[in-house]
Amino acid sequence: MDRAIFEDLDVVIVGGGICGLATALALHRGRNEDCLKARLNAILLEKVRDIFLNGSKRQEELTSFSNIGEVRCVKRSDLIEALAQDLPLGTIRFGCQILSVKLDTNSCFTILHLNNGNKIRAKVLIGCDGANSVVGDFLELKPKKLHSSCAVRGFTYFPNGHGFAHELVRTRRDNTLFGMAPVTDNLACWFVVHQWHLQDSKVFKDQEMIKQMTLQSVKGFPSEKIQLVKNCDISTLTLTHLRYRAPWDILLGQFRRGTVTVAGDSMHVMAPFLGQGGSSGIEDAVVLARCMTRKLIQANNDPKEFKGQKIIEEAMDEYVKERRMRLVKLSTQAYLIGSLLDTSSLLLKLIIFVLLGAFFRDQFGHVRYNCGHL
Repeated sequence: MDRAIFEDLDVVIVGGGICGLATALALHRGRNEDCLKARLNAILLEKVRDIFLNGSKRQEELTSFSNIGEVRCVKRSDLIEALAQDLPLGTIRFGCQILSVKLDTNSCFTILHLNNGNKIRAKVLIGCDGANSVVGDFLELKPKKLHSSCAVRGFTYFPNGHGFAHELVRTRRDNTLFGMAPVTDNLACWFVVHQWHLQDSKVFKDQEMIKQMTLQSVKGFPSEKIQLVKNCDISTLTLTHLRYRAPWDILLGQFRRGTVTVAGDSMHVMAPFLGQGGSSGIEDAVVLARCMTRKLIQANNDPKEFKGQKIIEEAMDEYVKERRMRLVKLSTQAYLIGSLLDTSSLLLKLIIFVLLGAFFRDQFGHVRYNCGHL
């Protein structure tokens, strides 16, 4: 083949988001001090305040974070920059869009077809390329499902400080949820989740229209919430039609084919009602790197056992097995909480509350999970 357009690589990670960079760093077994700085620069949240607005009535519930460890809101861009900082030069390639993944019948490895006409043959392929994963398509995973809600996210900057309490505040009114948390003393992040309407598809690329649509959806909310939207940095606004991989598809999905697997949203995209999407992707990175390292160490200690591809496949199988039930639980809890916001049926709400009480009595139990060390 033409070597100018064909390249052989040992490990290829598709996707440069949180999970992809965390996986690369975990495989390099690097210690990242910049991630520690990003964490310490963010405000430590002490509690969550849930406010329920029903006509003229207002109810509040307050839950302390003191028994579940650190809770901080970190900007995604800051976290990505911190993760990338300690990767060896040349690890990250920009402008490489993967069009398709095919099996090389001669070697049993995979060939990646790039948008510039080049090809890469990968001995190990890890898909961290998000909800619309090309690697997930290669694994023939079940299609993601569309949630009936969409989410708007944004940041609001306060030059003279915002004075907000160190807490996550979630305000619900009918089928709309408004969340807000301070990031630093001058920066606050917020999100609005509301029912998806067909006309929302017309405003994806227009941030001014996203702002105006959001102001319409939060009418009737307290004035300080509305001011957050009015004074936001419009360049930070994003609108997302929420998607998720059904819990039963995660339970039954085949997440490994040959030496190919997936992690992060490619594996388990979920609606953000638990706020665990990015965290679970980092967990994936740690577990996958640990399984790979453990298997390779075993093989090196006993060279007779080293069988190249077989070792990698066994490591990936261990990774999928270790992650599966954790992800089923997270996706189920997120699905049930999202269904509460989605439905107006009192009977269905009662059923969901019963299920949440039966299986997720500790509503913050998922935060206390420890995926272990590298």
